[in-house]
Amino acid sequence: MAPISEEMKEWTNLLSQELEKWPKVSAKPMFGMRCYYRDSKVFGALPVTRCIDNGNSFMFKIHPLPPALLKKADGDSRVSASEALKVMKWTLFEMSSERDLNDALWWLNQAYEKAK
Repeated sequence: MAPISEEMKEWTNLLSQELEKWPKVSAKPMFGMRCYYRDSKVFGALPVTRCIDNGNSFMFKIHPLPPALLKKADGDSRVSASEALKVMKWTLFEMSSERDLNDALWWLNQAYEKAK
């Protein structure tokens, strides 16, 4: 696991503030990340001190990925999953600038909605 970048610390803080406003959301620390749950189902993991892959990514969980979301994910170079992550049913979103925040929230919201 890679150390989190300074930029990602800021972006994680902004994303966390939004997620914590959503109904039925709780957070628990895990392996240098903060995992977000809707009731008892995990839907996202934002880095606190460590991240999977590089220093600018977070994970979300949508399994199985519906065809429309799979098509959208395949067309977005920021969205990926290694074989190890696929086994664990996680997908990565890699951020490169503050402009990615809206799309990051969109993917987290998709995962949140599927965690009903």
